Amino acid sequence: MPPPAHRVAFGTRLRALRTDHGWSQEELAHRAGLDRTYVSGVERGVRNPTLDVITKFAITLEVEIADLFTGAGRE
Repeated sequence: MPPPAHRVAFGTRLRALRTDHGWSQEELAHRAGLDRTYVSGVERGVRNPTLDVITKFAITLEVEIADLFTGAGRE
């Protein structure tokens, strides 16, 4: 069963913001205090991050939390 479209959209947005910074998944994971495999799972839409993790991503990427949801949830 494929991951839900809204999680894939969130992961795609996360990947875009990460690459805008020129960071690898490993670099983002290190800066956010997460495991690289977890970041990979979120970017692929197979992991469902908590609000705490979403907040870590926003702080690490220096964006508003809402910026992580641009385009997400439009199925």
